[in-house]
Amino acid sequence: MARIIEEQLGRLVHAKRTDLGLSLHELSQTTGVSVSMLSAVERGEKTPTVVVLDRIADGLNLRLSQLVAELETDRVVLRRAGQQDTVDEGGWRRTILTPVVPGVNFEWIRTTLPPHTDAGDFPAYAPGSHEFVVVTSGTLHLGVGGREYVLDVGDSLYFPADAVHSYANRGDLTCEYHVAALIMRPRR
Repeated sequence: MARIIEEQLGRLVHAKRTDLGLSLHELSQTTGVSVSMLSAVERGEKTPTVVVLDRIADGLNLRLSQLVAELETDRVVLRRAGQQDTVDEGGWRRTILTPVVPGVNFEWIRTTLPPHTDAGDFPAYAPGSHEFVVVTSGTLHLGVGGREYVLDVGDSLYFPADAVHSYANRGDLTCEYHVAALIMRPRR
């Protein structure tokens, strides 16, 4: 079923873009989303994250809710392991485990931080955004709004994600943690 949603989304984005007379390059410049990602979305090969989909909608002069209202969302969406988006940045690795469901601002992310790695500060999300974090291996140093919390295996923490937050592994062992995030709109 995920393939159907991806193909339907791709056709819709392509139609909206061409209706506006925009090239992929022009939409890329407006949205900050790469031409290759936009092209893959339009071909139904890739499902963008909620944040990226919101940028695309904005570039098409639509609210995200307007764009996804035209999609059928009452079906099961399956995302196979091979379809998960993985980002490797500065020694740490993030994998978005959940399928993107239009109109649902939820992501479940698995992150691996090698020993002595600081992933840095993350800007605040819009008010009404939430993050839940659970550590599955190692020790995580989680900063929220100027305070630092140390989480060991099995520990979990909730925070409103409208504050600057940071993730670091100051230990000698690899740290893996999961984030369940409800994001109301893109980061500021």
